[in-house]
Amino acid sequence: MNKQDLIAKIVKDTEVTKTIAGAMLASVLEGITKALKKGDTVPLVGFGTFKTSQRKARVARNPRTGAPIKIAKRRVPRFTAGKALKDAVK
Repeated sequence: MNKQDLIAKIVKDTEVTKTIAGAMLASVLEGITKALKKGDTVPLVGFGTFKTSQRKARVARNPRTGAPIKIAKRRVPRFTAGKALKDAVK
């Protein structure tokens, strides 16, 4: 399921226009993104939790040349599925 499929599902379930459904989905995704940028967690009860975690700095190897490459530490987004989602997928 991609973004357009989600918009079509919103249109079908709520009987709003495709434009409004697209704006609603964009608003939700933007809100989650802004919260993660600030370092907040976004718990959606029954679905899961979006959060960020730190990756340590490390040294990797260029697969073509074998030369070492330094990779800086960084924050990455994480998603943990909630119990209801895990049970629904079983």
